[in-house]
Amino acid sequence: MDECIFCKIVNKEIPAKVVYEDDKIIAFDDINPQAPVHVLLIPKEHYTSLNDISEENKDLLGHILFKARQVAQEKGVKESGYRIVLNTARDSGQDVFHIHFHVLGGRRMTWPPG
Repeated sequence: MDECIFCKIVNKEIPAKVVYEDDKIIAFDDINPQAPVHVLLIPKEHYTSLNDISEENKDLLGHILFKARQVAQEKGVKESGYRIVLNTARDSGQDVFHIHFHVLGGRRMTWPPG
């Protein structure tokens, strides 16, 4: 996707503070953090949202969640607690249309979230 900011991060066209990367995903610090720890995990392949993940790609979701736990450990919030957020489509608050998971931690979270 030519205009997708996250695709540009994946392609190293835009810098990001990468905290994890493998052949399937990349994780980087959010540039507008909503908590002391705010990391985004995205697949390297472009999917607009969860609605675009097919049955044959469902293993990618499990991979992202396990790596989110690893990121929480490395950022020092695994034991104190962290939240994983996935927004899907405009009404949910998704504003970058490349599926991405937020890992938030380092402060007490409130409920309901939004």
